[in-house]
Amino acid sequence: MSVLTPTQPNQGLDGPPRPTARRVGFSQRLGRWDVKLSPYLYISPFFILFAVTGLFPLAYTAFVSVHEWNLLGGQGEFVGFQNFVDVLAQPTFWKSLRNTFSIFVLSSVPQVICAIIIAALLDQNLRAATFWRMGVLLPYVVAPIAVSLIFGRLFADQYGLINGLLGVIGVDPIRWHADAFASHVAIASMVNFRWTGYNALIFLAAMQAVPRELYEAAIIDGAGRFRQFFSVTVPQIRATIIFVIITSTIGGLQIFDEVRAFDAQGLGGADRQWMTTVLYLYDVAWGNQKNFGRAAAIAWILFIVILLIGLVNFAITRSISTSGPSKKAPRAVQRARRKAAAAAVRAQNASRQRTGTPPRRPSAPTGAPNERKKR
Repeated sequence: MSVLTPTQPNQGLDGPPRPTARRVGFSQRLGRWDVKLSPYLYISPFFILFAVTGLFPLAYTAFVSVHEWNLLGGQGEFVGFQNFVDVLAQPTFWKSLRNTFSIFVLSSVPQVICAIIIAALLDQNLRAATFWRMGVLLPYVVAPIAVSLIFGRLFADQYGLINGLLGVIGVDPIRWHADAFASHVAIASMVNFRWTGYNALIFLAAMQAVPRELYEAAIIDGAGRFRQFFSVTVPQIRATIIFVIITSTIGGLQIFDEVRAFDAQGLGGADRQWMTTVLYLYDVAWGNQKNFGRAAAIAWILFIVILLIGLVNFAITRSISTSGPSKKAPRAVQRARRKAAAAAVRAQNASRQRTGTPPRRPSAPTGAPNERKKR
């Protein structure tokens, strides 16, 4: 089927000019559709995959959370928000939430600080730099279960290597599997061991993108290494720091593997002193209760907590990005380049004075007063 479109008007002898029709073929319409629909088709696989693996499980979990749902009996009656009320009334849930935040703070804060320091060291002129950069990524390659088993033996209460070293210096053995805070430190050390190198490479990529003229200008001004780090490096990688903090927050609140494999039972200790929220969800769904409705409610509560923390991080990110000197950054780069050029000219003049060559005058910038007078 063809479509008639108006073309140039036909000048008739009598009456007003009448437009003539031109046929648009199927190939032309197919070309127009290709121009309009191709961008959406190119990006559609991501959204389709996200809908299948992200939105559908989220919606189905919400559907399960408002029903009586047992692992063996299947779907039951509609109960509304009763599962949420039952979960919030459980002391174990609040203990797991407290343990989750405690492990998250003990792992994320030292992790980000150590990652920045390691990235700053790797950004220097090192021999075999590729070897060291790949070396910090090796702990991330190791499986989380293997890391948990190794650290579980290191932090053993009676025959662990950590307690053995503490005994050499005269410190009493620490009950890593009995004391709540000690167990949180041990689990946080596993997380830091696995993720510090990964975040360090992200910081290293951001540091290498910082213009080198800024460091040259800082050196000319007499700034040392520490002053360059806090005045140049940290402000320039501020967006990357915020990104790492957000991702560490999401990962820290969803910790499961290290907690599950920290002991043989995998239930968070005898008194649930290191049980996290995800481990509590696992116990409710596949433990003694086998209650999928409450487990789905726990999943949605954890999703809301992570969403709220993400919104807080987004607000902080937005306030920091808007308060930063976005318009002054190009001027700072220009000043740094001018200082670097002036330093190069001074070095050349010093070498020419030693050889007896006349000194070179620095070229005037574009738009200088003498050039405007010549014009």
